[in-house]
Amino acid sequence: MDEIETLGDLDAALSSGAPLAGRRIQDLDLTGHEDELLGRTDLEALVVLGGRLSPALDAHLRLHGALVFPTDPHAPVNPYRATLYQPHELYAGLAERGYERTPDALAYHWSRDATLRHDVFVSLLRAIHDDSVSDALTEFLGDSPVVGVMGGHALSRESEAYAGAARLGHRLASAGLVVATGGGPGAMEAANLGALCPTEDVLRDALGRLAGIPSFRPSIDDWAGIALEVHDDVLRQPVADSRVRSIGIPTWFYGHEPPNVFCNGIAKYFSNAVREDGLLARSTAGLVVLHGAAGTVQEIFQSVTPLYYAEAERTLPPLVLVGVDHWSRAVPVWNAIEALGRDRGLGEVVHLVDTVEEAAEVVLSRA
Repeated sequence: MDEIETLGDLDAALSSGAPLAGRRIQDLDLTGHEDELLGRTDLEALVVLGGRLSPALDAHLRLHGALVFPTDPHAPVNPYRATLYQPHELYAGLAERGYERTPDALAYHWSRDATLRHDVFVSLLRAIHDDSVSDALTEFLGDSPVVGVMGGHALSRESEAYAGAARLGHRLASAGLVVATGGGPGAMEAANLGALCPTEDVLRDALGRLAGIPSFRPSIDDWAGIALEVHDDVLRQPVADSRVRSIGIPTWFYGHEPPNVFCNGIAKYFSNAVREDGLLARSTAGLVVLHGAAGTVQEIFQSVTPLYYAEAERTLPPLVLVGVDHWSRAVPVWNAIEALGRDRGLGEVVHLVDTVEEAAEVVLSRA
């Protein structure tokens, strides 16, 4: 593990042809070596401590596994990661040690540790982590059309509402859309599950198996354990293509909500604000809102704001609320949305329907 402390050392390392992986470049101006470094991909675990480098070189180094800033050896996550999380990664060790010792749980506790919450370096690492995740998510999705599905975490797996959310996810994904949710349990899990399943038969079988453990309370271990088994069996099924169908975008801000596993990739954030903005901004094909409470209401109005202020000539994605009684009486936000939509483009793209089938028709008619 060689230390490169002068430009002469760097010249020698580059000309030798030896891998840069695992080396340390300390406080150097790399602008004169940018073309050479952009041509190298043997950068796994290369650490660049300080110095000067362009945004293009910074992105290239991180894409190939380099660390561009010093990290905290006690951090349970890699703040410089270049890929989305996978379910077995977040739940590693679940069967042997239980949920509280998984990377997901450890990351939550690290984010809430009273001795770290006001540590500027740890705050920086979390911010870098979330930016890295956003970059990875952008690359993972590419130009795919994305429909967001919002809903509460309390929906039970054995309920008809859960099955309905799963059918919605399956219908949208089968039509070529990527289904993105907040990545948690309940309605979010159901929509991700439906999207991930390649056929209705596979979905029906998955719903039956999951119903035996209806909630993550009282045991996340059991809830996640059966989900990982179903996830693996779903991915073993033959598929017509390898496109992305299902994305989860959860946050460690809600520590009581474990992430669901039915995703091609999981973009998990420390900042709930960054996470919510990214989720809504990426829902380019529309947004479907199922039953929910305070968190879902916040997401509704966060999505309404850019639609309200959108330029008149802009084509707007639909916003569909499912549940006439729920959104007009139990949680009466519909009147406010209608009022805001008068004489604006918002009013032409907001819909209140009673079934997930109607919601799917609205979204697909505009896709």
